[in-house]
Amino acid sequence: MAQSVGIKDVARAAGVSVGTVSNVINRPDTVAGETRARVLSAIDRLGYVRSESARQLRAGRSRIMGLLVLDMGNPFFVDVARGAERAAREAGLGVMVCNSAQNAAEEAEYLSLFAEQRVRGVLLTPADATGRNIETFRRHGIPFVLVDRVAEGTTECSVSVDDVAGGALAVRHLVDAGHRSIAYVSGPPGLNQVRDRRTGALSALAEAGLGPEALRELPTERLDVAAGRDAGARLLGLADRPTAVFCANDLLALGVLQALYAAGVSVPDELAIVGYDDIEFAAAAAVPLTSVRQPAVTLGALAAELLLEETEQDEGGRPHEHRRVVLQPELVVRRSSLVGR
Repeated sequence: MAQSVGIKDVARAAGVSVGTVSNVINRPDTVAGETRARVLSAIDRLGYVRSESARQLRAGRSRIMGLLVLDMGNPFFVDVARGAERAAREAGLGVMVCNSAQNAAEEAEYLSLFAEQRVRGVLLTPADATGRNIETFRRHGIPFVLVDRVAEGTTECSVSVDDVAGGALAVRHLVDAGHRSIAYVSGPPGLNQVRDRRTGALSALAEAGLGPEALRELPTERLDVAAGRDAGARLLGLADRPTAVFCANDLLALGVLQALYAAGVSVPDELAIVGYDDIEFAAAAAVPLTSVRQPAVTLGALAAELLLEETEQDEGGRPHEHRRVVLQPELVVRRSSLVGR
């Protein structure tokens, strides 16, 4: 395997000092034109590429921020990443995107990697419900912002969506359509989002004079289409099947829709469905999916801006005031919930 070309090789080929090569790269105006041309010619001839990581370590500041999300297979987090990348690019930074796959052990490994790479800061949607991974990472002194999560028990910045309000929007819509028995296809119970959406659903039922027994929870281990199909099969097996289902995200809802379609159950005539996130596929489903829309791109951009604000203030010696930004969801009504009773 060919060895990489270093700055010493360029200096030797150009007949100058290492310091002169460094000046040509970083402060070209300080080097005489003839010498600069000789060094640039050697760089081109040898194929020298500056080590950005080494430069960042010397400077004590990285041009990379980390983004660690629960599931890059979920278009919601793809949109979050798009928003974060846009804000980072405008500031001249790049984003290292990693996927914890909703696994606390993988999350810990990526956080350790971010610390090793000395990233500028981290945008994090936690997978570890215990908070131990965050506590360990905090010791490195690297700023981080929680994404799609309220900073409960922490002082860090966070950007989230009011999931209690979102759950209430979904179930209030179903109650207004006449449904009195509703299934909730949730997800891993350790996720705050799952619990908050359930809390909102129960509050909407209470508003209508219905008790918690009107909500039949069907938990899943993951928040993906396969888990939704499994939940749909369980839903079909209930003797007193509810007339509507609220799903904790759109991937679950699409899986439920597939299971119902395969069983010949009409949506929304026999069973209405509401999802959450309003990903692009929601509107393109065989039966367009009613969903609670989260402003995912805005969420990612705001989180990145908060992180940039904190790191810039830290470098300037000014105190940073941590903030919690909570965005509001909205209900997007489509055919999957319009007829069922």
